[in-house]
Amino acid sequence: MEHVNVSDLAFSARVARGTVYNNRQASIKDVFEDTVSRLSAEMHERVNRTNSSIDDPVQRLANGMRFFVRRAYEEPDWGAFIVRFGMNDESLRQMWHGQPRKDIAHGIAAGDYKLLPGQLPSAIMMVGSNTLGAMFLVLHGHRSWRAAGSDATELTLRAFGVRPQRAKAAATADLGALLRID
Repeated sequence: MEHVNVSDLAFSARVARGTVYNNRQASIKDVFEDTVSRLSAEMHERVNRTNSSIDDPVQRLANGMRFFVRRAYEEPDWGAFIVRFGMNDESLRQMWHGQPRKDIAHGIAAGDYKLLPGQLPSAIMMVGSNTLGAMFLVLHGHRSWRAAGSDATELTLRAFGVRPQRAKAAATADLGALLRID
């Protein structure tokens, strides 16, 4: 963000420089924060809608992680942005605290995860770190999205105390389409 100016932003968006000011009336930092907030909210809403019929917190978390990895493959610019700023920007870090926090807390309460309640913040960071790592592997051509997403998910679930067979099944289950928001 420190190296972006309005001219660069306008050029990338293929609009006139004045259009950025006319439509935003804000600084580059404000535009960045607004973009980050929208990206985070949009992805969470898509994942939540797609997972709405799933009650199992293990499968919900597995699907959520893999949706992020697959989207990085399908939309590399989106993925590169998330990987670049996913742990560096406060607004984007919040992406890992919404539904993932609820799913992990629910999994702890249900006995699916062998975590202590005080370990919840570390577990959330593990989900975020492993997801971003898998996205990085995909974006740089080291792994397919399926392999990277399934491995990161299975290893995370196993670290949370999920039995190996159940972790593997959740991490390789049919993912289906990530619903769009109209």
